[in-house]
This record gives sequence, structure tokens and C-alpha cells, in this order.
Amino acid sequence: RMPVLSDWRGVVRDGRTIGIRAMFVDATDRRAYERDLLAARERAEETAARLTASEAELRELNETLERRVAERTADLERAHEQLRQSQKLEAMGSLTGGVAHDFNNLLTPILGLLDTLQRHHISDNRERQAIAGALASAERAKTLVQRLLAFARRQPLQARAIDVGDLVGGMAELVASTSGPRIQVLVERDPALPHALADANQIEMAVLNLAVNARDAMPAGGTLTLGVYAEESGSGMIRLVVADTGMGMDRTTLERAVEPFFSTKGIGKGTGLGLSMVHGLAAQLGGNLTLHSEPGRGTTVELRLPAVDRPTPVLPAASEAAVRCGAPGSALLVDDEKLVRFATAFMLKDLGFTVVEADSAEAAIRLLEDGLRPNIVVSDHLMPGMS
Repeated sequence: RMPVLSDWRGVVRDGRTIGIRAMFVDATDRRAYERDLLAARERAEETAARLTASEAELRELNETLERRVAERTADLERAHEQLRQSQKLEAMGSLTGGVAHDFNNLLTPILGLLDTLQRHHISDNRERQAIAGALASAERAKTLVQRLLAFARRQPLQARAIDVGDLVGGMAELVASTSGPRIQVLVERDPALPHALADANQIEMAVLNLAVNARDAMPAGGTLTLGVYAEESGSGMIRLVVADTGMGMDRTTLERAVEPFFSTKGIGKGTGLGLSMVHGLAAQLGGNLTLHSEPGRGTTVELRLPAVDRPTPVLPAASEAAVRCGAPGSALLVDDEKLVRFATAFMLKDLGFTVVEADSAEAAIRLLEDGLRPNIVVSDHLMPGMS
């Protein structure tokens, strides 16, 4: 065996080198040592590589976690904002509905008495024009009240199964004439479309309101699409879509779009009740309203309505004999609103009825228990106490 110098160092004492210390190893042992050293170095390098990979994985996991936390935080903020907006609309709906109901009670006698005067065939032309003007103004106020009640979800609805595709298709010509020659109106519908549970008159009003909004958003012209589609998810809903290629809305405007009286059209160019009315109608029918819009890319309004399997059977119309009043008899009039009761009694008396008034359901029941047998009963359907 050949000894091989492995290490050496000088031996120093009092600043003087007095000798050399050397270490020799067997050559065979050195080669084994070098192999072990190389293996140890390789293991160290592998460990370092694994540590580097682990650090990279950890950084990636941290980044993923931070991203998910940020996304979750954004989702929660959006949910809270939607909740605040929903609560705001609910509060506005309660306030608006109460005001509209009271205003409706004031408006009812005005309309009724003006209609009675108009039916009296007054000979003086100026008086007839005055009555007609007042009646037209009152009718406009009535429309405004109906929109407020729609937003507050308090309007009376006659929901039945209707073919929304046929209804919208039948409105295409009206929408085109309303939109003008610079706007192309397209109608799309699924071929196998279920009926929807809705009020046909209110759906027509909603489509017209949305079409007018779309027209106003395209002063230079564009395309207005009316679409009715079955929802692909099988959720039992159908989608009524009104889309335009107009100016679109920014995020701030979009967030306030369904608020009553909010409008970007300027003073005198709109009531700001169109979208709020459609929003309330959708909720009252068991559906919902969604808006998608971007500045310069147009707006899409989607009204989702509950689908039904079969159409509602149409009741036979009452015969003319049943509708026609014979000799007027007595009428029991029940209403807690004094002005409404006065105007209704006036109209009934004008038709020849003898009117017995009651200011509550309890008072009306007492009259019936005392032997009153009226030919007809005219009653408010919602009153304090018993309705």
C-alpha cells in the first residue's frame, strides 16, 4: 500500500516553527473517502434542490392563498353591497308604496267624478274641454301611481300562463314604430318555449318601457333585440331579454339604475320609473331582473319569469244578459276611505242605485246581519281590521 499525504500543518511555539505535523492515509482508504465525500456532496445538492423546490412550492401556495383570500374578500364585499342595495330598495319600496297607495286614494275620486261629469254630456264646449283636460292629466297621474305601485310590488296582477314568445312577437311592429327608422328591431325566440306565469298587460308595459330606454340610448341608431329563451339550466324559468347597442352605462349608473326616479335623461325627458317598475314586476311574479352594461357596448336587460307546464284555461266570458244591469236596486258600499266612498257613492247614485255606506267590513257585516239584502256589494279589498 502506498501512503498518501492527507493533511499537514506547522507546529509553532513562541512564534517559532519547531516542526511539521503530517497525516498520511492509505491510498485505498483515500479513494473510499473521496467516494463518500462525493456521495455526501451529491446528497447535499439534492437536499438543497428539494429545499429550493419546497420554497418555490411554499411561495406558490402563499400566493394562491393570498389570491383566494383577496377573491373571497371581494366576493364578500360584493355580497354586502348587494345586500345593502337590496335593503335600500326594500326601504324605498315600502316608502314609495305607502305614498302611492295614499295618492291613489286621493286620485280615485278625482277620476271617478270627472268621468261622471264627462258622461253627463255637458253642452258648453269650454267646460267639456276643461273636463277632458283634467281627466287626461289625472290619467297620467294614475299611470305614474301604477308604476310606483309596481316598483313597490303592490300593484294588482292577473297572473296566468301566457306565451311570452307570441306576446313579444306581436309587439315587434309597435316597438319598431316607437323606436324609429334608425333602429333595427330583431325578434328571437326558442322554438319549444314553455308558457310563463305572468300578467300579459304588465309584461307588454315592461317591454315597451325597456324598448323606450333602449331607443333613447341609441340616438344615432343601432340594433334593438327582443329575445325570449328557455333557461338551459332547467331551473323552470324563461328569459325575456331586451338588448341594445347603445351608449351603455358605467358602474355607478348601473348600481342605481333600478332606483325609482333615477334617470340620466335630464329634466322632463323621463320619470325614472321604467326600470324600477320592471324590477318590482319581476319580483312580484316570482322572477328577477338583471342588467349587463358597459360604456360604449350597449345594455342587456334580462327579465326571468317562472315557467308553467300548461296554459291557464280561459274562463268563458259573462253573457251580455249577466253584464247588463236591469232596474238598479240597492248597493252596499264598503270603504274605509271617506273621499273614495263619497265618489263611489256619487257614481252609484248616478246609475240609479240606492246606496248604503259602511266604513269598515265589520260595519257591513252588522248591516247584513240586521237584514240588509243589497243587489250588489262594492267593497275595497284591503282595509284596517277585517278585509
